[in-house]
Amino acid sequence: MGVSGEKHMRRRRFLACGLGMAAAVAGCGTERAGGAVPVAGFTLKPDGRRWERVGQAFAGAAQAVGYQPGGGFDLALSGLPAAAAAELNNSQSILETATPLARLSGEALVVVVPDGSPLKDFGDFGARMLADPGRTRLAGGSPGEPDHLLFGLIARALGADTRQVDYTGYPSGGEVMAALLSGRAVAAAGPLSTWRAGIERRRIRPLAVSSAARLPELDAPTLLECGVRVDFSDWVGAFGPEGMAEEGREAAVHMCDEVLGSSAWEAACRAAGWLPIPLAGDDFARWLHTELARTRAVLRDLGMVDTTKATTCWGSCGNGH
Repeated sequence: MGVSGEKHMRRRRFLACGLGMAAAVAGCGTERAGGAVPVAGFTLKPDGRRWERVGQAFAGAAQAVGYQPGGGFDLALSGLPAAAAAELNNSQSILETATPLARLSGEALVVVVPDGSPLKDFGDFGARMLADPGRTRLAGGSPGEPDHLLFGLIARALGADTRQVDYTGYPSGGEVMAALLSGRAVAAAGPLSTWRAGIERRRIRPLAVSSAARLPELDAPTLLECGVRVDFSDWVGAFGPEGMAEEGREAAVHMCDEVLGSSAWEAACRAAGWLPIPLAGDDFARWLHTELARTRAVLRDLGMVDTTKATTCWGSCGNGH
């Protein structure tokens, strides 16, 4: 099921001590980047700076609905980049090293081209990608991270040869922008925050967004509207320790349900430009199984991993995974 089409459901790197979820749960590096954030019987431990803001927003929303800071469970925050890193390192997945509690939020990605590009809309881009993916130079963040995964999913959904996708990853948004404007890339992908200034100055144009619904502050269709059955976001979730006791898990899921269903969380997501995509408990665990399979499959088809694990469904499949 798509990551941003489930609001109606029940709200339920490549180094071992980098962005991997196992590190967060085991305590490897979890006190860096500002330290832990205690909240409501839980201690939130963002798995690196990437998820610090989400942790702070979640803590604030929890207090707004009546939870008070305190000790108790260690609750780690991690997401899609860590899941992909585990696959790239052939290490254990989040499901094997932690207890899924809830999906909190996501960030939609935007596919953009230079303003003077001959590609007038996503249809033009898709046609070029399908006809000659090896000469459609693409840019975004580091290889294997969400921008790269998105282009892999798009290529697969279009029916293009995914292994021919010509993608260059850059360590910063400014370098991605420079590659795009210099002609070293035909198109690029990244979060709206990377592109907002360029769009406002009419240096680049958005072709499509990866979320199921349009972004209110951007005049661009969704991939789904463009006929590409991909619903995708750079998601972040909350996880408990491996082997978490059922009583503790239930309490944590209940708290996540309350926080994610609150107006305070909706407001925090709106202010930050995140997608509120709450999903908790068993529903989140089931979704996570399909999301990890999708991530593994697109990395395989991009030629980044060699795996014999079976994958029968994609983000563009009719089963809605």
